[in-house]
Amino acid sequence: MNYIVLDLEWNQGNEQVEKQRKDIPFEIIEIGAVKLSGRPGGRWEVPILEEGEPGDKGNPLSGSFPVAETFPEYDTFHEVIRPQVYREMHWATKDILHMGIEDLKRGRTFPEVLESFLAWCEKPAGRPSELPVSVESDPDGYMFATWGPQDLTELQRNMRYYHLPLLGSGPVRFYDVQKLFSLAFEDKKSRRNLEYAVDFLKIPKNNAFHRALDDAYYTARILERIRDPHILQKVSFDIFQLPRNREEEIHIVFDDYAKYISREFEDKAALLADREVGSTRCYLCHKNLKRKVKWFTSNGKHYYSLSLCGEHGYMKGKIRVKKAEGEGVYAVKTLKLISPKEAVELACSRERADEIRRIKNRKKAKKTV
Repeated sequence: MNYIVLDLEWNQGNEQVEKQRKDIPFEIIEIGAVKLSGRPGGRWEVPILEEGEPGDKGNPLSGSFPVAETFPEYDTFHEVIRPQVYREMHWATKDILHMGIEDLKRGRTFPEVLESFLAWCEKPAGRPSELPVSVESDPDGYMFATWGPQDLTELQRNMRYYHLPLLGSGPVRFYDVQKLFSLAFEDKKSRRNLEYAVDFLKIPKNNAFHRALDDAYYTARILERIRDPHILQKVSFDIFQLPRNREEEIHIVFDDYAKYISREFEDKAALLADREVGSTRCYLCHKNLKRKVKWFTSNGKHYYSLSLCGEHGYMKGKIRVKKAEGEGVYAVKTLKLISPKEAVELACSRERADEIRRIKNRKKAKKTV
């Protein structure tokens, strides 16, 4: 399988000059990517980029970086894109990228660049090899990897704006390398910026940051250093496209928790009334569990529950209610085994949420008198 380490740069409307559009709030102006594949034993190989080569601030229209001869199967992709939506460069974008609109006007349009990019993604990277992790092979032969969760969403939003076919149907599986870095090297919760991770891993900083190919290269170097198969199984899903029906909903079990991504519902009431959304099954023995603490919330967005499996112990449920691209909502539910101490803390959280709700109800009752 090929792994496409992708980074995008985009421009946005400058409210003082041109209004930001809701259908395309971020217009992609640069695509950079590094292609690599897994090697036996979890070993990665990535191209070595030479300092001062194309891709630096002074050469915005350069093509690929040179690839070291020892890794001939690897390749890179880089193009800037001629804007069609925002004709002025937002001051923040210009300051970060050190590019202006005149630099971009020499590029091709987004549909033209995207066609070339997707064709490049499908080309083999060299001799076939697989990562030794329990992830199904992508039907197209490649999987994306990005720093953070936003790039594939904005890529597909730009594709939709130009009426281009999206990335398959339903959620797109990918590696969020920012998340994997935290899981592998830090506290599993922090989300660091790219330069922090590069410094943390002592990766040589031979190129600038905040250009698409440079950032894709650094992201690939970080992914290269993540060897633990338990970490590499933690794939993420871009949910610009939701499952279209119950059969396409995502059910995935990792080594320490299970995740479920629902289809779109008309509203939150319909979502919470759905049996699958509210179910709590043990992801180890697949038994339906009786809830010790029913679903509750303190903010209307995150819901929690506590169940008990006679064989495996206490299980915490969490439902995040999120707005879909359309008018409706969808659920991301996780189920995770927790300790008895954590179970007590969750039960106490329910009591606090109930008390807060009673106080609010009393205040409302006083105002209506």
